[in-house]
Amino acid sequence: MNIESKKFAKERLTLVNDGEVNEEGKYVLYWMQRSQRAEWNMALEYAVEMGQKLDQGVVVCFGLMDDYPEATERHYAFMLEGLVEVGEKLRERDIKFILRLGHPVDVAENLSKDASLTVCDMGYLRHMREWRKELASRLSIPLIQVEDNAVVPVEKASDKEEYAARTIRKKIHEKLPDFTESVHSLKPAKSTLRLSLKGEDFAKVDPLLNKLNPKADPGRVDTFIGGTAQAKRHFKNWLKNGYENYDDDRNQPHVENVSHMSPYLHFGQISPLWLFDQMKSKKGTNKESYVEELVVRRELAINFVWFNKNYDSLKSIPKWAQETLEKHKSDEREKVYTQEELENAETDDPYWNKAMMTMKERGYLHNHMRMYWGKQILLYTNTPEYAHRVALELNNKYFLDGRDPNSYTNIAWLFGNHDRGWTEREVFGKVRSMTKSGLERKIDTEAYLAKFQD
Repeated sequence: MNIESKKFAKERLTLVNDGEVNEEGKYVLYWMQRSQRAEWNMALEYAVEMGQKLDQGVVVCFGLMDDYPEATERHYAFMLEGLVEVGEKLRERDIKFILRLGHPVDVAENLSKDASLTVCDMGYLRHMREWRKELASRLSIPLIQVEDNAVVPVEKASDKEEYAARTIRKKIHEKLPDFTESVHSLKPAKSTLRLSLKGEDFAKVDPLLNKLNPKADPGRVDTFIGGTAQAKRHFKNWLKNGYENYDDDRNQPHVENVSHMSPYLHFGQISPLWLFDQMKSKKGTNKESYVEELVVRRELAINFVWFNKNYDSLKSIPKWAQETLEKHKSDEREKVYTQEELENAETDDPYWNKAMMTMKERGYLHNHMRMYWGKQILLYTNTPEYAHRVALELNNKYFLDGRDPNSYTNIAWLFGNHDRGWTEREVFGKVRSMTKSGLERKIDTEAYLAKFQD
C-alpha cells in the first residue's frame, strides 16, 4: 500500500504491519492516544486524507483505561477536560468521536473491525510502543503511525542515544527546514456522525471521572484547565505579556515568565509544530532560547527514552556518573528524611519545602526550582538508587506533566545524565550539585517564598 501523504513529510509515516485495506470497510479509523487535539494534528489530518482517497469518512476513538500507569485524579481530570473539547471540535467537522472505557488496544482493535485502515499517533515511552506493536499484530488491515509530537522525528534527528544537548543541537537544526510543515484542517469526504457506534457520553468531565474512580491523591488542581483552547490562551498571553523579557528572567521562579506549555505538550493538547510556527516571525535571543527549550531540549528527552531502555532507572546514567555516585554512596549526609517526610515538605530547607508544596498544590513548578528540588533529594536520602526512585515517584505523582520523556530525562539529569563531571565533593562525587547558598545568590529567594501565597 502506498502510504505517502501529499501534506506531510514521508519520514513522519510508518507502516507498522503488512495488512491489506479492507474493501468492505465503512470508515478510516484514527486511534487517538498521544495527540489529544483536534487541530494541528497530523495523524488526524492524515486519516482524513486517506479517507478522501477511499471516499470515506473518519472515526476517531480513544481508549480510556482506569489504571493508566501512575495516573491519578489530577491527571485524569486535566486529560478529560481536553477530550471534552476534542469531541466538540470533531463533531463540528462531521467526525464521530468514540470514547470508550477499556484498554486502548482493545478499544482500537474492536473499532478497526469495520475500518478500511487504521491510523495511530506515536508514543515514545515503553508501554506506548508496546501498545502499537500489539495492535499491529492483531489487525489484518494496515496500521499507519504518524509522528507529530516531535518537530523533527526522533529517528531522523539521530540514530543513537545522544550524550548532551550540544551533540544533538546541530543535527536538529540542520533538519528543521524539512519538518516544519503547517497543518491545515481537511474536509472529510463523508460525515460519520450518523454511524451507530456506541461510546461514553463525553460532554462532561465529572461523570467520566466517577466511572473511572482514579486515585484521589493528589486531587485535581485549578491552576491549569486542560484543552487546546486553554493552551493557546496561555501561550498567546505569554507572547503578549512575557515574551519580550523571556531570555532575561526565564530563570527567575518568582517571576515565572514561561509559556506554561509543558502540561499541554505532555497530553498532546497542543502541537509543538504549532508552537514552533508561532515563533517564525520572531527574531533574537528570546526566540533562540524558546526554540532551544521547545525543540532541542524536549527532543533530546525524546531521544533519551527512545534509545535508552533503562530510562526509568539509575542504570540509564553514564558510566562515569554511576561510578562516582557508587564511590560516594556511603558519604555521611547531614540529615536523612523518609519519603513521607519529603512528601510532606518536612525538611529544614524552606526553599525546598516551598517547592514541594507548590508542586503538590499547583501541579507545576518552575524549572529552576525543579532542578534544585531534585538535586537536594540526593542529599536527603541514604543511597542514589533510593533518591532516584523517590524523585521519580514524586515527580510523576504531582506534576501534570509527569510521566513524560522530559520527566525521565530530567530526573536522570539530576544524577549526571546529559552532563559532564564537575569538581568532586561529598555525596555528589563529580555529579553537578546545587546548593542552598548558590540558590540564594541566583534568585530572589524572599520573593520566591512569598509567591503563590493566599
